[in-house]
Amino acid sequence: MQENRKARRSSSLKRLSRIEGQVRGLQKMIEDDRYCVDILVQVKAVSAALKRVEGELLKDHVDHCLAAAIASDDILDRETKVAELVDLLSKR
Repeated sequence: MQENRKARRSSSLKRLSRIEGQVRGLQKMIEDDRYCVDILVQVKAVSAALKRVEGELLKDHVDHCLAAAIASDDILDRETKVAELVDLLSKR
C-alpha cells in the first residue's frame, strides 16, 4: 500500500507541475489578448487536470488515512476521519 501511495503522490506532483505551466500559459494568453474561447478552452483543461489531482488525493486519503482509522481501535479517530470526508464531499 505504501508503494501505491508514493506512486500517487509522485503522479500528483508531476500533474501539478504541468498545471503550473498551464496556468502561466493562461496568464500569457490573457496578457497577449488572445481570443476568449481559446483561453476558456485552456481554463477547462486546467480545471480537468486539477480534478484528476483531486481524485488521486482522495483515493490516497481513503486508502491510507481512512483505512488506517477504520482498522484502528480509536473510535474518535474513525469518527473524525469519516466526518472530515463527509464535510469535504458535501462542499462540492
